[in-house]
This record gives sequence, C-alpha cells and structure tokens, in this order.
Amino acid sequence: MVASTVPPPRRRSGWRRRAAPYAHLAPALLAIGLTTVYPLVSALITSFRHWRLNETREPGEFVGLEQYERAFTDGTFYNSAWVTLEFTVISVVLSVGLGLGIALILNNRTRLSAFTKALLILPFAVAPALKGFSWRFMLNPDTGVYDKMVDTVLPFFDDINWLGDPFWALMVLALTEVWGWAPLIALMLLGGLGSISPEVREAAKLDGASPWQEFWRVTFPLLRPLLLVVVFLKAVFSVKIFDQVVTTTGGGPGRATESMNFFAYSQGFTFLDIGYASAVSWVIVLVLGVLAALYLIAMARQEAK
Repeated sequence: MVASTVPPPRRRSGWRRRAAPYAHLAPALLAIGLTTVYPLVSALITSFRHWRLNETREPGEFVGLEQYERAFTDGTFYNSAWVTLEFTVISVVLSVGLGLGIALILNNRTRLSAFTKALLILPFAVAPALKGFSWRFMLNPDTGVYDKMVDTVLPFFDDINWLGDPFWALMVLALTEVWGWAPLIALMLLGGLGSISPEVREAAKLDGASPWQEFWRVTFPLLRPLLLVVVFLKAVFSVKIFDQVVTTTGGGPGRATESMNFFAYSQGFTFLDIGYASAVSWVIVLVLGVLAALYLIAMARQEAK
C-alpha cells in the first residue's frame, strides 16, 4: 500500500486558542463599547463641567460636584423623581397583578387558549412611541373611541379631561405601559406555571385545599423566584419611561407627568444645559444600578434557600 501523503493537521499555538473566543466576541464588545460605555463615560466627564450650548459649543470649566448639588436642591428634579416613583409603583403593581391573573386563567386549557397566547405578544410588540400616540388619540374628548366608550358605560366620567387632569394623566401614562406589559408578563408566568408538576396540585386537592389555598400555599411559592425577576425587570423599564411621556402628555399638565428621563431630556435639549442634563442622567444610572444590585441580592438569597 502507498502511504498517505496528507500532512497531519497543524495545531494552533496556545495564545491563538486562548484569543479565539475573544475574537468572536470582538464585534459585540465593540458595539457595546461604542453605544453604551463611551456615552456613559462621556456623560460622566461632562457632568463635572459647566456646558451650556447657548454659550459655547465646547465643554466649559471644571465645576466638580456642583451639577449634582444643584440636582439635589432642585425642586423640579425632586418632582420628576416623585413622578417616576409613582409611575413605577402603579405600573409594576397593575402589570404584574393583571399578568398573573391572565396567566392563571389561560393556564386552564381550552380551545382558544393557544390562539389567545399567540395574541398576547402583540401589545408588547407595538413601539412605545406609537402606544403613546394611539392612547392620546383614543382619549381625545371629541373623537377618541376610548373616551366615548367610558362615557357611555360610566356616564359620571363624562367631564373628565384625561390628559388635562394631573391624576388621570399619570394614570393614563401608566395604563399605556400596563397595556403592553401585562400580556408579556402573563406569557412569562405561563411558562412558570407550566413547570409546576400537576402531581403537586393534585396532592394539595387530596389534602382538602381550596382553590385559594392551593394558589397561596402551592402555586405562589413556586412562582416567587420568577415573580421576583418580573418585578425587577418591570421596575427597571418603568424608571426609564420616556417615549410615552413625549408622545402622550409631553410632561404635562404642568409637570404632573415629567419623569426623570424626560426631565434630563428637557434640560439638555430644551434649555441646552448639557452639563446639568449629564448629571441628572447619571443619577438615573445610579438608581438603575441600585435596582440591579437589589435584584442580584434577592436572587442570591433565593438560590441559598
């Protein structure tokens, strides 16, 4: 027989093998660096400098923590923080509560349950800015379909100016979020409910547990880790609320719906105070960092149990 003349495969050197995974990650790391890390670092540096675009095109003198001191003594900033907190609490409670209710209803298999589950993703797929425009149009006192429906079913709501009243404007803003998030949360919780063994529920029923006791003592404890993830995820997105504020209320009436993100935007692009806007933006980043840390701590405690 003729010996094979095909040379054996060449081994890559050690440093090439070690560098290969990083080479594959390089495009993603480059994108993250350009779109996230660089803007964050640039905003942090700018927050320590005086820079108003109506005065100069270049960042001005170094002012240290002056912009942050200004934020924590600014009543309008505190108002935006309070509005963001109110919005976050309302939207998280309603979204998670309705999502859990929808999930429990759809967990009972019916002919339409599969079709309904497929429809649940559609509201979340709508762009936030489009949701804001749609709700603003549908709540118009003259031509809005939602306004006419509510006035017909509940005549005592006939005189409500949905976007002109501070309380109702904030509620409408929260409902635009709930409309998109509750179905998505329901889908997430449906996955959690599907992972619960039917034998566990059957054992509870055999022990004489009522439907409420079965939910509270069996289903809810098993869903708690997933609910924790959902609550923190929704809270983070609620703190970042911006698009619907712009397209639904514009921060009004007055400052009743001016979120922290919208406040930072206004300072930077309406009043042209880039230094102060950068400082406010970094306060928002720190708030999100605290939420992320609380989430990690809670998850670590869940795993330790």
